[in-house]
Amino acid sequence: MSDSLEKETLERIDQQVKNNPVVLYMKGTPQMPSCGFSSRAAQALVETGEKFAFVNILADAAIFEHLPKYQDWPTFPQLYIDGELQGGCDITLELAESGELKKMMAEANAKSEANAG
Repeated sequence: MSDSLEKETLERIDQQVKNNPVVLYMKGTPQMPSCGFSSRAAQALVETGEKFAFVNILADAAIFEHLPKYQDWPTFPQLYIDGELQGGCDITLELAESGELKKMMAEANAKSEANAG
């Protein structure tokens, strides 16, 4: 039973990562974060002014359990841009500080919109 749930969950995560130019897996929501690391990462994304999706891992036990296996990253939050794992809170904040985060998000969003049209 758990093997098929794991496979199904990993496929769902894969779809979320591929179908959203920017997605943050976090504890809580950007408006109501449930941990300091998720709060800081979400705030860094909000401050870019770029759009992003988020998944509240606390509201989805399967994702909470299986996301660390998806890219072998054990902690939360996890930020994916253009289908690639960028990292957690520290990396997100470093990218934000250097200005790279906004640039990466803008490029991923523009690419997604171009592909959608």
